[in-house]
Amino acid sequence: MSVTLSFAEALIERASVTPDDQSCQALMIERLERIGFACETIESGGVTNLWAVKRGTDANGGKLLAFAGHTDVVPTGPLEQWTSPPFTPTHRDGKLYGRGSADMKISLAAFVVSSEEFVAAHPEHRGSIAFLITSDEEGPATDGTVKIVEVLAQRGTRLDYCIVGEPTSNVTFGDMVKNGRRGSMTGKVIVKGVQGHIAYPHLAKNPVHLLAPALAELVTEKWDDGNKYFPPTTWQVSNLHSGTGATNIIPGHANLMFNFRFSTASTVEGLQSRVHAILDKYGLDYDLQWITSGLPFLTPRGALSDALESTIREETGVQTELSTTGGTSDGRFIARICDQVVEFGPLNATIHKIDEHVEVRCIEPLKNVYRRALEKLIA
Repeated sequence: MSVTLSFAEALIERASVTPDDQSCQALMIERLERIGFACETIESGGVTNLWAVKRGTDANGGKLLAFAGHTDVVPTGPLEQWTSPPFTPTHRDGKLYGRGSADMKISLAAFVVSSEEFVAAHPEHRGSIAFLITSDEEGPATDGTVKIVEVLAQRGTRLDYCIVGEPTSNVTFGDMVKNGRRGSMTGKVIVKGVQGHIAYPHLAKNPVHLLAPALAELVTEKWDDGNKYFPPTTWQVSNLHSGTGATNIIPGHANLMFNFRFSTASTVEGLQSRVHAILDKYGLDYDLQWITSGLPFLTPRGALSDALESTIREETGVQTELSTTGGTSDGRFIARICDQVVEFGPLNATIHKIDEHVEVRCIEPLKNVYRRALEKLIA
């Protein structure tokens, strides 16, 4: 068994359902301190966060590369549906099964072991290595990476490069690196009407009927054309409900919930203004609450993406693709203190599913890609 696989299994054994770290970070700290990392635990709202740094020999000109990720995992779902216990690492047909194996304890183990190998081979490395780890990525994400970023910003600490270990590979290991993510913004609308008897509509105002023309326009609106890196912004209804459940009552209000996934081609303020304009156009009496859970971020081609692209090709023979597809990640927070943020990790086909797993044959190549990236960027 490889060192990386052994360490990954030790992490998977810990039932670190968000936001409970279950001492996963303590296991990482034990190994990192052995190779000279200064480790700092930052706790917030019951969440355990780790900021660890090993300084290089060039305090002024050396670059700082951070590995970022999370020790928390999503709940298992029905245990009886798992072929093997979710927190018992199990091998079948060349695959390692366990909750969090793909998302993202394999990446965490690969981060640590790649750093161990790099430091052993380059004890006088010029640049610095850091770890930015949280136990609040799968949850609300209010006390995790964002808190570490706030602390680092207050100290005036900036990162030159950051690799987030999210499972980005799509069909074949190494085929996709995320160099950005769309923003996410939710709107919650209450359209007010007048409740009444359904047989006397002239004495009531049906909010569903009032909302319908505006809803039709919102559905067909073209928000932007996207750009070189992002597809066009999308607007989708996530919930629509009204009424008491009775068949003879015109409802007094209608509740609409929707979500924007938006690119750098649009702004929060611009999208909000256009939604209000459409609702106002139809004379609706409404309340609208906005929740922006993440802004879009983008890392154009540069030293970090080039290094990953070449190391993946050298290690696997695969030509990787830069992509901004998918949901949000903690990269949206890290981009505030780092100009070059990318995500790379194992296949994402089974994440958050029953019988989550990774292919064992991809574990060492993942570790090697991370180590080669360190060698290209900070050695």
